[in-house]
Amino acid sequence: MTKEIVVTEEPSVALDSKAHSASRELDGKDSLGLEDKDDTVYVKGHPVIKTGLDVSNFLISTRDDEDPALTFRSVALGSLFTALSSVITMLYVFKPVQMQVSAVFLQLLIYLFGEAWAYLTPRPDHFKWKWLRVTLRFLNFGQPFKIKEHVVASLIASSGNNGLSGVEVYAVERLFYDRSVSASTAVLATFSIGLCGFVVAGLLRPLIVYPAEMVYWTTLPQVVLFQNLHFDRQANRKRLTKFCWALGIAAIWEIFPAYIITWLGGFSVFCLASMHAPTKTRSIFTKVFGGASSNEGVGLLNFGLDWQYIQSTYLSLPLKQQLNSWIGYLIFYPAMLGLYFSNVWSAKTFPFMSTSLFASNGTSFSTTSILNEHNTVDEAKLQQIGLPNLTATTVWGYFTQNLAIGALITHVIIFYGKDMVLAWKTARSRTQPDPHYQGMLKYKEVPTWWYITLFILAFVAGIIVNAKGETTLPVWGYLISLLLGGFIAPFSCILYGLYGSGVATNQISKMVAGAVQPGRPLANLYFASWSHQVILLAVNLANWLKVGQYTKVPHRIMFGTQIYATLLGAGLNYAVMTTIVSSKREILLNPEGNNIWSGSTLQSMNSQAITWALAKDMYGSKGRYLLVPLGIFIGLALPVIHWGLIRLFPRLKKWPINTALIVSYAGQYYYGNTSWIWSSIAVGLFSQFWLRRRMPSIYNKYNYLIGAALDGGSQIVIFILSFAVYGASGTAHPFPTWWGNPSGNPDHCM
Repeated sequence: MTKEIVVTEEPSVALDSKAHSASRELDGKDSLGLEDKDDTVYVKGHPVIKTGLDVSNFLISTRDDEDPALTFRSVALGSLFTALSSVITMLYVFKPVQMQVSAVFLQLLIYLFGEAWAYLTPRPDHFKWKWLRVTLRFLNFGQPFKIKEHVVASLIASSGNNGLSGVEVYAVERLFYDRSVSASTAVLATFSIGLCGFVVAGLLRPLIVYPAEMVYWTTLPQVVLFQNLHFDRQANRKRLTKFCWALGIAAIWEIFPAYIITWLGGFSVFCLASMHAPTKTRSIFTKVFGGASSNEGVGLLNFGLDWQYIQSTYLSLPLKQQLNSWIGYLIFYPAMLGLYFSNVWSAKTFPFMSTSLFASNGTSFSTTSILNEHNTVDEAKLQQIGLPNLTATTVWGYFTQNLAIGALITHVIIFYGKDMVLAWKTARSRTQPDPHYQGMLKYKEVPTWWYITLFILAFVAGIIVNAKGETTLPVWGYLISLLLGGFIAPFSCILYGLYGSGVATNQISKMVAGAVQPGRPLANLYFASWSHQVILLAVNLANWLKVGQYTKVPHRIMFGTQIYATLLGAGLNYAVMTTIVSSKREILLNPEGNNIWSGSTLQSMNSQAITWALAKDMYGSKGRYLLVPLGIFIGLALPVIHWGLIRLFPRLKKWPINTALIVSYAGQYYYGNTSWIWSSIAVGLFSQFWLRRRMPSIYNKYNYLIGAALDGGSQIVIFILSFAVYGASGTAHPFPTWWGNPSGNPDHCM
């Protein structure tokens, strides 16, 4: 039986000094870890964090001060920073440099404002009038800023972009189809798209939230930071001092790779060695070793020291996840390069890495050239101009995404099926052994009918807007989109909870949309938005419900604030979108844009919609890219092969292989910056393979805390630089060109 563990205010300190066997080479097993036994490994008296139960027992405190969570201050701060995050995120949809406000950045800002609210406002007991004391207490004047208030405010602020997908569709519609949905359609569709996915997480929370193994690893830095900021500040002073130092150093450092010495964002020995080589050699080296610039190359052995790209993710993801990603990279490099240099799909006619569409001669493909006045595909024009072409690397990216989706479904059923049934039964009987779950039993659970009622309202809203015809998506297509998202969402949540990362699932939404709505790109956009949002919102809500379980925020408050934040953020996003699209229409339609405004994000969305509207011609039985849809069926077979090999060679069971993750990482970065990949591998090896196993006392105390500090420091500086020198405020101020900041690729590849 598992030993009873009593956790003090030092949540990261091991309490049991009994030594166990040495740490195994590979950790984690393909189960939900529901066996009730003590297999914790200790090094010098400190536990090695391997499983979700280790996280619950040794890393996260079970302390609950029963302080209020839903207060005027928490809602006010959450609303204020929802406005900040949603407006900035929407603003950057129309900028040449894309940026999102990180959750840790918001968490730190809210903490500073919350502490200022507590210390700079008068205490109620200083006044003799009762009505004034009551008012000041309601406003939380002079009262300590507690952890649950902080969590709720951060939850509201971080959930403000849940409805962003729908608003982006409206923007595409206004720009490229010269039409605007009515106010009623905008309200109802935003409500439906923004909330339709909550029901999946709500109904399945006994399976995807309550078990100890459903950790959602990438949120651990936030949870640890919450507790270190609020629990026993005197005892945690040393840790908080180190946090502040790390944040300051990260902030100062970020200025160099992001602005002054961009070479630090990606340096390659091979690129430097080829600086004076012939052009042909440099071209090859750039594709193989370059990666500091977007779409430059695959970045083999290219290291970047820019933390905005690495982030604390690789300090948080468990070793079993990172092992699978490393195997995926071993496939990624030869596949990407092999396809191009073998000229598969006429690869050499087009750029090496690009998500754009191309004509058969390699020139850019105009999406509007094949549309009629109703913005649907004109078959006569299509026959005259011809089908668009994709780069070979993009095809590989699409193919591996479908492989991962197929493998995800089969892997979960084969390897987690029995554990899922057991997890459901233990949660329904309220016997789930996780101490944090047990600590939440004193709070009223959200009734199932709340989730069902919310879904019915969102569902009916979607029926109304699609029946009106403004979305061009018929009601039966809308139903298929929800069924597709609802089917995929549980599998995605389980993988995300166990491994800290999922697989890209938006590809299947676009593919099915193209199959059921051929020739209708706008319907494709709406179909994919509803379908993918079901999956995305299920993961987001499950993630925050887990944070609430760790920090003991009552269930009903988590539910209510998620809905409030989603609707508030969507409204703000819509207001910003309509203002910018109306005033900057011409420059947003320009393929190049300028240094201030760019419609590239929306142009890409429209291009993908048109591509998938041609699914029958491009991906059908006679299509050039038939392999892409076949990827789902091939992916379904991969875990079966894995299972068969385990039956033949039982020792393979000790290896935490997940074929869905492997094939996902085999093509996940087929575009963009790749110089950070090897740096992330180095960070993962240091944190999860060496520090966690050899020095667990330091790992347990500082790994997640320092990771949060590095994220916060880099995000603060990137936010400032975006407005100060990158041109977000209207005028760019680039740093002078020199060897460390070259005019071309920062890594000195061609």
